[in-house]
Amino acid sequence: MPQFAQVRNKVKSHKNIAMGLFIFSIGLFKKVVIADTFAVWANAAFDAATTLNFFEAWATSLSYTFQLYFDFSGYTDMAIGLALLFNIKLPINFNSPYKATDIQDFWRRWHITLSRFLKDYVYIPLGGNRRGEYATYSNLLATFIIGGVWHGAGWTFIFWGFLHGVALVVHRAWNKLGFKIWTWLAWLMTFNFVNVAWVFFRAKKWDDAIKVLSGMVDIRNVSLIEFYEKKLLALEGMYLAATETSMMYFIKHFRDAEFAFLSILASFLIILAFKNSSQMMKGFSSNILTLSLNVLLFVFSIYIISAGTYTEFLYFNF
Repeated sequence: MPQFAQVRNKVKSHKNIAMGLFIFSIGLFKKVVIADTFAVWANAAFDAATTLNFFEAWATSLSYTFQLYFDFSGYTDMAIGLALLFNIKLPINFNSPYKATDIQDFWRRWHITLSRFLKDYVYIPLGGNRRGEYATYSNLLATFIIGGVWHGAGWTFIFWGFLHGVALVVHRAWNKLGFKIWTWLAWLMTFNFVNVAWVFFRAKKWDDAIKVLSGMVDIRNVSLIEFYEKKLLALEGMYLAATETSMMYFIKHFRDAEFAFLSILASFLIILAFKNSSQMMKGFSSNILTLSLNVLLFVFSIYIISAGTYTEFLYFNF
């Protein structure tokens, strides 16, 4: 990397060190506290040989949607933070993708380096948008099917890529026709499409995806009271370690429907109302507030790790 050869990057920067530690701690917290909490719920429901009711199915899909984002973006934040300790600036990889109001906007924000790779080495070599509208549609579709294969050779990955390819084709055609919709509705449609598509991305086989999606549209006998009584995560016991630390006690006794519901609401608040890591870096100031938050996030994350409740990064599977 050219940055290693630059003399100015060999000079100690206290601001970069403070900012690097801060961003690293945010990433670590995203991964071991937020993502791994959602992982327990998503794994239990996806892997269980049982049907899901309406609320359980939506909690399952949203749990994986948030797990994936906080896992991937946490991994990226940790890498960016560590690089800053050595005055190296890595490219931004996630720019609040769940704020996107259309599917093209989503791919400008989600896994930006992968999007750039697919554009430069697949879409453009296929012809891009230079050979007419129908050729452009087929190139978009082919690019995202290849993107699905890049994640894994399973049919569910391929179908996930196909869905995103179709969505981009529809979006392009929609823009050509000049249709406009309310921003809030555009966001709702985009987020829910991405959420549904992630179900196929996570599912190990078609039956797993169908189980979750069937529950999401099954509004028969929907009962919020029953949902709370049943407790969403009665299935999770097989995923928890036997050690009865205080953290494990918390997980076992409070990871029920109420906690799942509050965690999902809190995650919506984080992704929609708060600045992302790259935005925090632009206005970063080393002061007692950022130092205190840094220590709090880091210490709590290390405590969770010591309790043995974390899982490996999802990206290691690809």
